[in-house]
Amino acid sequence: MTDRADVPPEVLAALRGICAGLPESYEEPAWVGTRWRIRQRTVLHVFTAHPGSTGAFSRAAELTEPAVVMTFRAQAEEFDSLVGAGHPFFRAAWGTHVVGMIIEPDADWTEIKELLTESYRELAPAKLARLLP
Repeated sequence: MTDRADVPPEVLAALRGICAGLPESYEEPAWVGTRWRIRQRTVLHVFTAHPGSTGAFSRAAELTEPAVVMTFRAQAEEFDSLVGAGHPFFRAAWGTHVVGMIIEPDADWTEIKELLTESYRELAPAKLARLLP
């Protein structure tokens, strides 16, 4: 496991604030970076990817320099739209309807909140998903 400090503290703080509003979600260290889960399902995974050393993620995002990357789930119709839009989105290197997004310094945190809320809705039990506005 790598040091979770590789993700800037301001990014972790913003993501913690968003995920705090997702019923019963919890944060834990991942094999690299940090992830938030509902039960045993990963809603969000964030880490710093390095060209060449983070394998498939670096290739999928076409990285030429280190970047903060998050992965999340999207509904089928939204998945195609996001991945088709290109940068900062890309198809993650694993899973069904898993989107990767490079979190840039000028990231739209309102959009990120919406994307993560939808990722949660995709994975959470229906009774928990209904608790969201």
